[in-house]
Amino acid sequence: MQLTTQHFIALLPLLITSATIVVVMLAIAWKRHHSWTFALSVLGLNLALLSIIPTLKVTPLAVTPLLLIDNFACYYMALVLAATLACVTLIHAYLGGESGKGYPGNREELYLLMLLSAAGGLVLVSAQHLAGLFIGLELLSVPTYGMIAYAFFNKRSLEAGIKYMVLSAAGSAFLLFGMALLYAESGSLSFAGIGAKLAADGLPSMLAQIGIGMMLIGLAFKLSLVPFHLWTPDVYEGAPAPVAAFLATASKVAVFAVLLRLYQISPVTSGGWLNELLTIIAIASILFGNLLALLQSNLKRLLGYSSIAHFGYLLVALIASKGLAVEAVGVYLATYVLTSLGAFGVITLMSTPYSGRDADALYEYRGLFWRRPYLTAVLTVMMLSLAGIPLTAGFIGKFYVVAAGVQSQLWWLLGALVLGSAIGVFYYLRVMVTLFMVEPNLRRHDAPFNWGQRAGGIMLLFVALLAFFLGVYPQPLLELVQHAGLVAIAP
Repeated sequence: MQLTTQHFIALLPLLITSATIVVVMLAIAWKRHHSWTFALSVLGLNLALLSIIPTLKVTPLAVTPLLLIDNFACYYMALVLAATLACVTLIHAYLGGESGKGYPGNREELYLLMLLSAAGGLVLVSAQHLAGLFIGLELLSVPTYGMIAYAFFNKRSLEAGIKYMVLSAAGSAFLLFGMALLYAESGSLSFAGIGAKLAADGLPSMLAQIGIGMMLIGLAFKLSLVPFHLWTPDVYEGAPAPVAAFLATASKVAVFAVLLRLYQISPVTSGGWLNELLTIIAIASILFGNLLALLQSNLKRLLGYSSIAHFGYLLVALIASKGLAVEAVGVYLATYVLTSLGAFGVITLMSTPYSGRDADALYEYRGLFWRRPYLTAVLTVMMLSLAGIPLTAGFIGKFYVVAAGVQSQLWWLLGALVLGSAIGVFYYLRVMVTLFMVEPNLRRHDAPFNWGQRAGGIMLLFVALLAFFLGVYPQPLLELVQHAGLVAIAP
């Protein structure tokens, strides 16, 4: 096919991100300078975010058979880029800005790996073809192995990197085998082609059903849905805090967006036995995620189990797959990304990679209010939002998911959601109570006194204000999502 100017405009976010990767790589090769690398990464990501505005004027547009750039793709590209931008800012705070404070390795490559992973996320949310899906997923996943094990002098970080690599490879194997079976049955690799062929045949054959099931297993690994969730708490605990934030937000948003597109474009993949299977996975994820989070005294592990439950809630909207469902997913993912970034951001500012593990033990946050009141306020807003308390962004997300479930009369799923949310309130409140307790006389990590005057701190305060603002006045987010959802099923 012949590429026109419109095609290049449609691809601008991906092209700018790729150009940023090359520029950052050349800058590192020329001269290692932590602040320059950070500045170039932030500049490139901001330009990529702004380029979505001209991209919207030429959408929907199929750029090669692999990628479809439409409003749906643009919305999720913006979400992935915004999450990556926040995580890059947290990396700068985590690695100590200019003062490396004796960090034993090179700091600059972490930015490069995160930019590469973000480019994979952009490909993934635009995929309309199984080849595009696989390329995007691998480009998203492979750099994360290095990011998770980046604190190589910490054995927990190395262990987490190896665990994620092995399990991610297993998930990719399931995904590839499922794709092969679907191709054998339908003779097509495009989402729409597979959907049309299987719909024409009436009930999908056993081969197609096994193929769809294996693809679901591969994607469930990446989303850490029960029973494919076992890697999550260990990897979250071992990974450097900004990398755990990236895994919880940008990485999962991209995978869920492609799952939603696949589910919408190929009607044969929704309904029937697959809905029943997804219902079981959703209920198990909600209950197991919340119950296991109850037992945690480590904040990163608690957020890991909590993320399993949150993607269980999201499956409720996916299974509904009509009416408010696409909107509900868009709103919930935006609010989840915002609150997860805030929670992991506080852990990042409390931690340094130079003195062993991150500050993730709950006892280290005891009495934080008396030492860092504004940081405590940020974490409190995030916990309230994750619990879905009114006047926070999390409440709006959960409200939309419940509305989608009620519209489709998914009563069992809604029962699990209400029970899971009630359990969730308990352990989120436990974290909040810890912040206000009398502080013990223990040596601990602590955020710097001037954390609010640095890039990471300013970003964190902005995230907290945005979470509160969207809880009080969600209209701007709702309009964005409604605009994006209009063409989620464009051919």
